[in-house]
Amino acid sequence: MANRIKILNIWVDAINKKIAIKKVHHYLANGTRPHSIFAVNPEKNYSFAKDCQLLKTFQTADLLLPDGIGLVWAVRFLFGRRIERIPGSEFIADICKIAAEEGYSIFLFGAKEKINKMAGKMMQKKFPGLKIAGRSNGYVKHSEMQDLIDRINNSHAEILFIALGSPKQEKWFATFSKHLKYVKVCQCIGGTLDVIAGTVKRAPERWQKLSLEWLYRLITQPSRIKRQKVLPLFVIAVLITKLKRLAY
Repeated sequence: MANRIKILNIWVDAINKKIAIKKVHHYLANGTRPHSIFAVNPEKNYSFAKDCQLLKTFQTADLLLPDGIGLVWAVRFLFGRRIERIPGSEFIADICKIAAEEGYSIFLFGAKEKINKMAGKMMQKKFPGLKIAGRSNGYVKHSEMQDLIDRINNSHAEILFIALGSPKQEKWFATFSKHLKYVKVCQCIGGTLDVIAGTVKRAPERWQKLSLEWLYRLITQPSRIKRQKVLPLFVIAVLITKLKRLAY
């Protein structure tokens, strides 16, 4: 993890998509355990730091994608390193492409039943040959979790996508990943299945290129203000960190 950088209370891997994809190839070809892939954004600087177990799970993750533009800016501002934003909602497509071309199977866990099912169909349509070995909506009771683990193991899926939202999905990985027998890559994807199914739209390409996807989502989903109110706090904290370094 030589390229891992700490920003305030969280970490991010200073990598580009090409290197990230190469790592996934390695995990699938040589892995003997589930390798975790989490997305990093400024919000997690505040939510993860409050939970010691969650923070440790996050710190020891195999791949921390610089998902938020705030992280990309912070790495450049504090360390002078240019890194590429890798949205988790896009990286799932890169993993599916690998799976379809090389014969790995996937398991979808999360979202509502209708969305989970529709997303699976859309993924197979986009990636011909993609094998979905199993799936489950995200409304699984704790008493039913062993049955879910058995289903994942019996499916022999090498790739598991968890769409429970953060930090629930990372906590699930921390608790249950040790029971997974065949999964080699596990990506936490938040609400990506909703996007794939078409019930939630991503920002237009122009907004994405201008790194304003966060603003578009706030405009179209005002309820996100509760989550995104930490963005200015993050910027201020990074600025203070920079000033302290200059002072010493």
